[in-house]
Amino acid sequence: MAAQEPSPPPSSLEGNKPGFPKKILANKLQDKHLCNICLKILRRPFQAQCGHRFCSYCFNKAVSSGPQKCSACIKEDIFEEPTSILKKGCAFPDNAAKREVEALEAVCINEECSWTGTIKEYEANHEGRCDFRILPCPSCKELLRANELERHNERECPERTLNCKYCKEPFHFKNIKAHDEICPKYPMICEGCAKKKIPREKYVDHIKLCTKFRTPCRFHVVGCDMTVEKEKIHDHEQACSYEHLNLLLHFIMGIKLSGAGAPVQGASVGAALELRHCQELELKVSTFENIVCVLNREMERSATTMEAYNRQHRLDQDKIEILNNKVRQLERTVGLRDLSIVEMEAKMRDMSAATYDGVFVWKISDFSKKRQDAVAGRAPAMFSPAFYTNKYGYKMCLRIYLNGDGTGRGTHLSLFFVVMRGHSDALLKWPFNQKVTLMLLDQNNREHIIDAFRPDISSSSFQRPVSDMNIASGCPLFCPLSKLDTKNSYIRDDTIFIKAIVDLTGL
Repeated sequence: MAAQEPSPPPSSLEGNKPGFPKKILANKLQDKHLCNICLKILRRPFQAQCGHRFCSYCFNKAVSSGPQKCSACIKEDIFEEPTSILKKGCAFPDNAAKREVEALEAVCINEECSWTGTIKEYEANHEGRCDFRILPCPSCKELLRANELERHNERECPERTLNCKYCKEPFHFKNIKAHDEICPKYPMICEGCAKKKIPREKYVDHIKLCTKFRTPCRFHVVGCDMTVEKEKIHDHEQACSYEHLNLLLHFIMGIKLSGAGAPVQGASVGAALELRHCQELELKVSTFENIVCVLNREMERSATTMEAYNRQHRLDQDKIEILNNKVRQLERTVGLRDLSIVEMEAKMRDMSAATYDGVFVWKISDFSKKRQDAVAGRAPAMFSPAFYTNKYGYKMCLRIYLNGDGTGRGTHLSLFFVVMRGHSDALLKWPFNQKVTLMLLDQNNREHIIDAFRPDISSSSFQRPVSDMNIASGCPLFCPLSKLDTKNSYIRDDTIFIKAIVDLTGL
C-alpha cells in the first residue's frame, strides 16, 4: 500500500459530488469501481488505510462529524482497529484508480441523448451541459429538459414575469387580465369620437373635451332621459324646450305639493300667487310652442334640401366609381403593353446577337459584379443568347456558372452547352451529334482556354427537345478561378469573351 498522505482540505473539495450513476457505464460494471459509501461509480477516488475506496465527497462527508467505522470492513468481516477506523487524514487520493475509472467507456443517462465517450469526458464536457438533462423550472418547479427550459420560461411558464408593453411595469403572466384593468397606459377607445389608443390615465381629460362624447341632458334631474353629444346639447335644448318646461313645471308642482302638508297662514294668498304663476307659465309654454312650430317647418325644409344633396352626392359617387374602373382598365392595358415591349426588346437583342454558322462569341461585361452575385447565390448561372448551325438548323445557347457548379463549385468557372427547342427541329437529325468546342478567349490572342467534347447520343441532353431547352451538358471544371483571380489577359475592362464552335461536318 502506498504511503499515507493527508486528505485535501475541505475547501479544495467544494463543488464535488457523490459517485457517478451505475447506468453511465457502457460495459459491464465491476465492484472495484464502486464507492463503498454511496455504492455508485467512484468520483475522484480516495483509498483509506484499510484498503477500501470511497468518493472524495462521500469520505469527507462521512468523517466530517468524527471518526467512523468502515462499513465495508464490517460487511467483509475484516474489521480491525485502528486500521478500519475512518477519520480525517487517514486516506489519500488514489490516482491509479482515478485514471482507471476515467478511462471507462460511458453513455449519457438522460433519455434520448446519444452522447458516448469516457467518464473523464462525461464529467468535464457533458455531465452539466447535456441538453436532455431534467431540471426544475425556477418559477413553477415543473420538470423539463434543459433544451426546453428557455422556451418554457419565455412562452409557457404560468409564473413567468412579463413587462407590460404599455407601462413597462413587470407582472406575473397569470395576472395579465388584472393588470390590464388597472394599467394607466392601457389604450382606451372613446365611445364618442371613436379615437383609439387613448392612455387610461388621460381618458377622463379626453372625454371632458370631446365634442362627440354623449352626456346626460342638463334637465335629467327633472326627468329628461336623453343622452346627447356635447356639441349638440344646445340644439337639443332648443328642440326640446317645451318638454323641458313641462318637466320643470311638474317637478316644481311636486315640490310645492310635498311641502303643503301642514296648514299655513295666508293659504288663500299663496293659492292666488300660485295660480298667477301657473298662468304666466302657460303663456310662456304657448309662446315656446309657436317657436317650436316655426323651427319644425324650417327643419322640414332643411331635410328636403339635404335629401336633394344626398341624391346628387350618390350620383357623383357612381360617376367617380365608373371613372376609377376605366382608369384601372387603362393601367392594366398600359402594363400589358409595357410587358410586351420588354419582351419584344429582349427578342430583338437575342436576334441581333444570334449567329447562323455554328460559331458564337459571348461578351460578358461587368464581370466583377456578376461574379459577386454568383458567389452570394443571387444569380449563380447565366444563359447566353441563342445561336444556330444555320438559319434552319439546330438552336443552341451557353450556360455559365461564374462561381462554378457541381464538382467545380467555388473552385472553377463552369461552362455548359445547351440544345434548345427550335422552329425547324422536325427537319433535323436527332440525337444531336456535332463536336462542340468551348473557349475562354485570351484577349492578347496568346493562350486561349479550350475544351471540346463530342455528345453522348444516349444522353437526354442531346435528344430532340420537348421543352424550351434540354439539360445542360459540358465542363464543370472548365477554368480554375485562381487563373482569373490573379493578373491575367482573360479579363480586360471588366469583360470576358466566351467562344463556342459547333462542327458542321455532315450537316
